[in-house]
Amino acid sequence: MRKKKAANTLTLEERIIESIREKKGRNIVNINLTKLNNSICEYFIISHGESDTQVRAIARNIEDKVKKHLKQNIYHAEGYQNAQWILLDFNTVVAHIFQEKTRNYYKLEELWADGETTIYPEEM
Repeated sequence: MRKKKAANTLTLEERIIESIREKKGRNIVNINLTKLNNSICEYFIISHGESDTQVRAIARNIEDKVKKHLKQNIYHAEGYQNAQWILLDFNTVVAHIFQEKTRNYYKLEELWADGETTIYPEEM
């Protein structure tokens, strides 16, 4: 049985994943891009929600938790208006929160398939 890390020792990636899970984000994927040449960041974290309201809630929760626990402000955010695809850029980590239909259309996981992918099982 894996021991859970203390809440204040989570890395940025772990904090983002925890924040997504708190708002019931679906199909969480973390793509490690550190071994790729010319990647725009170190990690892509991808997830989706079932509605624009849920997608916004997930994104806001990520921003709030990262700021509160890691004292780190977001570098850039976009997509809140229609909430089909919200992008949260923390420089080294970029979180993509989609609605499912939009995620299936853009297929970021396939575009960055050269990265090392970790899939997180959904919590019951």
